[in-house]
Amino acid sequence: MASIKNFQVTFDCAQPERVARFWCEVLGYVVPPPPEGYGSWDDFDRALPAEHQGAAFACVDPSGVGPRLFFQRVPEGKVVKNRLHIDVRVGTGLVGDERVAALEAECARLVALGATRVQLLLADGMNESCLAMQDVEGNEFCLD
Repeated sequence: MASIKNFQVTFDCAQPERVARFWCEVLGYVVPPPPEGYGSWDDFDRALPAEHQGAAFACVDPSGVGPRLFFQRVPEGKVVKNRLHIDVRVGTGLVGDERVAALEAECARLVALGATRVQLLLADGMNESCLAMQDVEGNEFCLD
């Protein structure tokens, strides 16, 4: 029997810290402590060669259950739809108008943080309602 593997989810982006801090707010994640010997992540970043400053950032689930999220700067911008996206589970166990209300409430909170509302997809008999969105750099995700 195969063992369960620990994993992280990596985002390619233009502004790693900005995108990471957005996802901290979305998921209730936190920025981990800086490496030993540094008082802050800014201190650590300033110690890097200029071409590596601001090139990466991470956030973690404070409970240790969810995967680490890693954000790395890449030179190219996003040009096509993501092949993989995150579903943020805010409507689990809810149906109908109650589910849509929960999705809409979370959407409003995230739009205030810089997210973009794309489309509400209503229940169709096979799937419950979900709300398609984009993060602060246009990466697709769903409120589910």
